[in-house]
Amino acid sequence: MNKKIVAGMLFLFGILAGGAASAASSTPATPESCPAILHHTFNRLQDDSKQDLCQYAGKVTLVVNTASYCGFTKQYEGLEALHAKYNPKGLVVLGFPSNDFGQQEPGSSKEIADFCFNTYGVKFPMFAKSSVTGKDVNPLHAELIKATGRTPKWNFTKYLIDRKGNVVASYPSETTPDDKKLVADVEKALAQ
Repeated sequence: MNKKIVAGMLFLFGILAGGAASAASSTPATPESCPAILHHTFNRLQDDSKQDLCQYAGKVTLVVNTASYCGFTKQYEGLEALHAKYNPKGLVVLGFPSNDFGQQEPGSSKEIADFCFNTYGVKFPMFAKSSVTGKDVNPLHAELIKATGRTPKWNFTKYLIDRKGNVVASYPSETTPDDKKLVADVEKALAQ
């Protein structure tokens, strides 16, 4: 394998592992302090290691179902910018690749991770591909759907969870990460 590719992959895994570690660097949440909606474990996209979402307890969380070959895929750039700008204030963006819509996420975990980082510089936490709708819906999305009454209709549907674990808003795919209402909602949740 090309040395440049290997070096890039090692850099990617180091950055992404470091990003997840820094997001979890605060005191770990106890079961009592972790909101019910975050009581889930998913495999990290980059290396399939188990990740307890309770590590994000106390943060404002934007959950997004993603896909690499969608007309909305360019939103990765805006999501990363939103995460980078507001992460120091307590926002975390969580990406959940899904092949549910138009078969637009056919790749392996490695292919998806490489694409996200190499194309859009994604450093926010990403999880292994899962379903976000239908009978095989992952448990987090099942709860998000129940809380909002809104099922993802396409890739890049977004759900905003406040610091206490309340689902406070959902946004359709067309809502970009720099949308004024979305940003205002994030800022309001961060201020609480």
